[in-house]
Amino acid sequence: MFITPAFAQSGAFGGGDFLFQILPFLMIFVIIYFLILRPQQKRMKEHKELIANLRRGDSVVTSGGLIGKINKVNDDDVQLEIARDTVVTVLRSTIAEVRSKSEPVKDRS
Repeated sequence: MFITPAFAQSGAFGGGDFLFQILPFLMIFVIIYFLILRPQQKRMKEHKELIANLRRGDSVVTSGGLIGKINKVNDDDVQLEIARDTVVTVLRSTIAEVRSKSEPVKDRS
């Protein structure tokens, strides 16, 4: 048929050759995991924690570049005061960083 004699003699997947053929692909996957996927998962975890710990009085920067102080925190959004008497509502997920944390509110006993 159309099978060359060299291929017919060596078999379909020559014993240990298959391992050496697939080894570079496995190494590339391991390198991609440690250089790209793992740091990205760590960054996502840190951002999720940052979003969960937002509170009134924090100075924040949004991903759009707005800098403001948090006036009110809701479940999905945050009200930012970006200038005197100028309040905008942004999604919590768009907050990129917290510049300064506020003092915790003290109990009035």
